[in-house]
Amino acid sequence: MQYPQPEKKPVNKKRAGVAIVTVLVVALVVVLFFVFAPYTVVPTGHTGVVVTMGRVSDEVLGEGLHFKLPWQNIVLIDNRTQKASLQMQAFSSDIQQVQVLCSVNYSVNRSTAQELYKNVGTSYYATVMEPRIMENVKAVFSKYSAENLVGARETLSQQVRDLLSPEMEYYGINVLSVAIEDVDFTDAFTDAVENKQVAEQTKLKTEIQQAELLIVEQTSAERAVVAANADAEVAKINADAEAYAKRVQAEAEAEANRLIAASITDELIRYVQMNGWDGALPRIMTDGSGFMPLIDVTDTLEPEPEA
Repeated sequence: MQYPQPEKKPVNKKRAGVAIVTVLVVALVVVLFFVFAPYTVVPTGHTGVVVTMGRVSDEVLGEGLHFKLPWQNIVLIDNRTQKASLQMQAFSSDIQQVQVLCSVNYSVNRSTAQELYKNVGTSYYATVMEPRIMENVKAVFSKYSAENLVGARETLSQQVRDLLSPEMEYYGINVLSVAIEDVDFTDAFTDAVENKQVAEQTKLKTEIQQAELLIVEQTSAERAVVAANADAEVAKINADAEAYAKRVQAEAEAEANRLIAASITDELIRYVQMNGWDGALPRIMTDGSGFMPLIDVTDTLEPEPEA
């Protein structure tokens, strides 16, 4: 069984040719669009400097998609914080060689990026920053002796930044921070510093020991003085007490004698004499002119016979 074949229509060659040309034109436009790039994209953290036939425009492009003319060129300037590290050689004020590692954090000002590109170009770090960093580090280090450089990195960093910031600000570069990360001296100087530190520590230890001994001696002497003063005070108190006791006793005796003297009368004297007589008469009585006895009283007195 045979099926009827569809009727073939004649191809319109003219219409087909137009379609082919249209496709080719569209493809060519697409190719030209990507080749000549009538647009540009400024990534995040960047600024687009517009250069028109070699002339830098006063306006810059922000982040995002921008259309441009085929004869325009867009130069990207990085505005993000960037870090530069430099290893260099410097000298102290006493001509000691020092190896220095210095790091600088910086960023390019967006509003003046076109001026930086116009005056310096894209190699602004190598052209402007690096020489000034090295020069300022050497200038700061030359003010200090090698011994004073040890442990002074924070002060050195601040002084380098104080010199570098106004110089870079002129070009539209912001110096965010400066850090002296490492300061390395020669082996000979390091050994000399270590020996000096050991000597100073030994001297300090000796001085401390001597001071402690002096304090002990002073304390002992002060204790002896305090003890002597205490003994003297006790002796004085005892002497004063003894003198006071004697004075009181003397005053009491004097008062007693006064009272006794005041109470003695002639009658009391005769009474005491009579109480003290034992009844014996003197054997010899004189007239006061010699020892010739006048009367022997004992011979004249004879005891009476008992009844």
